Amino acid sequence: MEILSAIVQLLGGLALFLYGIELMGDGLKNSSGAALKRVLEKVTGNVVMGVLTGALVTAVIQSSTATIVLTVALIGAGVLNLRQAVSIVMGANIGTTVTAQIIRLGSIQSDGSWLLWLFDTDTLAPIALVIGIVLLMFIKSKRSNTIGDICIGFGILFVGLNLMTSGVEPLVGTDAFIAFVRFLNNPLFGILFGLVLTVIVQSSSATVGMLQTVASVPGAGITFAMAYPVIMGINLGTCVTTAMVCSIGSSKDAKRTGVVHIAFNTIGTILFLLLMTVLRKLSVFSAEFWVRSVDSGNIANFQTIFNLVTAVVLVPFADQLVKLSMVIVKDDKQKQLRHPELHTLDEKLYNSPALAVSVAIKAVSDVGTLAKKNFEKGCRMLEKYDPAVASEIDVDEDCIDEFTDRADRFFIGLSKAVETEWDDRQLDMLMQTVPNFERIGDYATNLVELSQRLVADNATFSDMAQRELKLIFDAVNEILTITVDAFAKGDNEAAKRIEPLEETIDDMVMILRDRHTKRLKSGACSVGSGLVFMETLTYLERASDQCSSIAVMMLARNNENILQNHYDYLREIHAGNDAAYSAEKERALFAKLNADERSAMVLCLVEGRIVGVCQISASDRVKTAHRAGIGIAVLKEFWGLGIGTRLLEKITDIGREIKGVIQLELEFIEGNSRACALYEKAGFRTVGVHPNAVRMSDGALRHEYLMIKEIE
Repeated sequence: MEILSAIVQLLGGLALFLYGIELMGDGLKNSSGAALKRVLEKVTGNVVMGVLTGALVTAVIQSSTATIVLTVALIGAGVLNLRQAVSIVMGANIGTTVTAQIIRLGSIQSDGSWLLWLFDTDTLAPIALVIGIVLLMFIKSKRSNTIGDICIGFGILFVGLNLMTSGVEPLVGTDAFIAFVRFLNNPLFGILFGLVLTVIVQSSSATVGMLQTVASVPGAGITFAMAYPVIMGINLGTCVTTAMVCSIGSSKDAKRTGVVHIAFNTIGTILFLLLMTVLRKLSVFSAEFWVRSVDSGNIANFQTIFNLVTAVVLVPFADQLVKLSMVIVKDDKQKQLRHPELHTLDEKLYNSPALAVSVAIKAVSDVGTLAKKNFEKGCRMLEKYDPAVASEIDVDEDCIDEFTDRADRFFIGLSKAVETEWDDRQLDMLMQTVPNFERIGDYATNLVELSQRLVADNATFSDMAQRELKLIFDAVNEILTITVDAFAKGDNEAAKRIEPLEETIDDMVMILRDRHTKRLKSGACSVGSGLVFMETLTYLERASDQCSSIAVMMLARNNENILQNHYDYLREIHAGNDAAYSAEKERALFAKLNADERSAMVLCLVEGRIVGVCQISASDRVKTAHRAGIGIAVLKEFWGLGIGTRLLEKITDIGREIKGVIQLELEFIEGNSRACALYEKAGFRTVGVHPNAVRMSDGALRHEYLMIKEIE
């Protein structure tokens, strides 16, 4: 019964020990996620720096396997290459020894010293547990909870060790334990035991901790000759887990990373086994050295020395390890992936949510860049159709669609792993941004279809329509560029510029539709090209709308009010109540429009808000070059202030400067007496009528009247 009780106690202690390691490691990883990302991203081709980085990261997250998993994910994300990964793997083996050094604290005896008493685990563990509980129960914050997890994990780890020790003590001296000790006398059996146990437990740190616990029990009789082969077997055992992780759904370089890890530990084990055998045969150390009982500190020190020496010996051969891995894992002769930067979302990144979010932002930024390039190509197709470019757009659009599907699945999985509120908001932004970029890519294919219609109908745009499309193409390209750059850099100040630009593009679309309607009426454009022109404006406007949505989601990360109600924010901007909203960009864009020698636009601004607009457009056809059409609009709330009169005066002056123009023309709808009075005041006279030209919303038909004004 005593033996059974001891076994139960041993297993219970092991369970607490494993849970403590995991809890402490998770806490450390969550508290330093951003720092880990920065450290890993700065790894260069310098092998020594890579080794140090691998050691540091592993020391923080308390798991060499977790470090290698992150490394594999970063290879897939394009952040690291294979050579950099090799150096990190070497360092990971060194970093994992930190856990054993922490465990050796359990062997500290106070001997009356208050300092040693403080670091005695019988004192330190309860203190850590108390601190952890206080942080978790009484201080409600993400950071305090994370630190609380670390403290509790530390305390539970040593509680588990003490239980394991208590469980092992009754077993010492039993026939089974004696047989176990005899089994370890054979170095090969020791290596095999360490390997198998590590594969079962799935943690080299835990296995070493178990060995330290057994060795620390008085009378256990674990000698150095028994311990060192077990430690080397433990290092081999952790390779099995790594190899499995690296081989499942990973790239060739990821699999090669697993091969390097196996080669590194195998070579180190062989070298040390040969070295130890030679040293023992040559009696370099006394016979007592090999049969002397070891304690927790001795085991921790040997593990550190083993991994450190192996790294020092193999660092010069890093390139050879890379070549070996490439021989074992050969490249596929299949066609390379198109846009491999879009295949970086690896579920292995879930182990480090902060790093996963960072990689996801880079991937979404890349898909945004691709969607932008596709859209630009689509715009150029309307200028000159190219079947080869059309095919490229279709292929790239398929890539964007595939990425969108993968991203949705990745984000759903990542949402369960994120720990901080900031990462959660980042993830919300990503989940809503990807569909926006995907729709921009869709609009590119829509533009291709429109260009194909032009070719099929043998239709063309008028010179004026082409110039107008060029202007709004430039405007949309500008907002797309700002959006993609702002997203990639996380630049909120740039994001604030997007909505005003979107509003400006909406104004331009409205005006260009009106102007094109007039061209259709005059016969300057065919019906076929006219419909394509109108649909093109629709897709351009929608693309800018997607940019607006992306900008709002970016700003919502830092603004709770925007997060709660996007529409209120947009209304505030459009009402001119946001300091970031200004007419400067609108002025610049309309300046481009005014650069056309035969067209111009005049704006009326009140406190930065556009309240009135008047435009003039003269034909460049010889037969009608003497005529210029005018359009005018003033917001209703600003009627009666003389704005319409001043706009007409200004546009008339501009008309006099357009070469060859001697006659200004405009129209008004039957019943609009206010407009008729304004135009007559400005010197226009009615010269004709288009019967039943306009159908009103109530179904009634109204005449449209033509007015002209001769100018010098």
